[in-house]
Amino acid sequence: MRLLRRFLFVLWGIVVVGAGNGIGWAGTPTDQIRETTDKILKIVSDPALKGEAHAADRRRRIRAVVDERFDWEEMSRRTLARHWRKRTPAEKKEFIRLFGHLLERTYLDRVEGYSGEKVIYEGEAVDGDYGIVKVKIVTRKETEIPVKYRVKRKDGQWYVYDISIQGVSLINNYRRQFNSIIVGSSYKKLIKKLKAKVESGT
Repeated sequence: MRLLRRFLFVLWGIVVVGAGNGIGWAGTPTDQIRETTDKILKIVSDPALKGEAHAADRRRRIRAVVDERFDWEEMSRRTLARHWRKRTPAEKKEFIRLFGHLLERTYLDRVEGYSGEKVIYEGEAVDGDYGIVKVKIVTRKETEIPVKYRVKRKDGQWYVYDISIQGVSLINNYRRQFNSIIVGSSYKKLIKKLKAKVESGT
């Protein structure tokens, strides 16, 4: 869970600081990330949504915006890898919901805890319907963290399907964890663990 928090902390740094750095790559993944960022910032900065009394409504709105940019099905398929093909349509739907909710919950925590980290865009590469944005996150202690932000284009939109930090992929990390559980026990055991995580909020 600590690694997941760090991944999503970095993602928040990318989208928030990147929104105001003046880079204007029309039609690129960066532009659409910026569009999502503007929506999130509007919600976070809305006085009418401040405070614990409005936390549920605030998070619901942020979650809706995040859902527009994250490809939960693609992330789920890549995470389960060979085990994905063995799942029934109902099982796939359940996994997408649980995995997406797990990532969303941590993402929302990071959104509300943003504290001014900076980002430097180091380049963007697009190959057909796939893109990579290379960035460098600079923390308040001046620590530099290299990040690769992977997106896939569908119907003219770019959707997040993986994030790599310091060479470690979020999807690969969870693929190893989930495969170990499935092979060592069962797919049902994995689902039980995911449900417990989601319900506990940890």
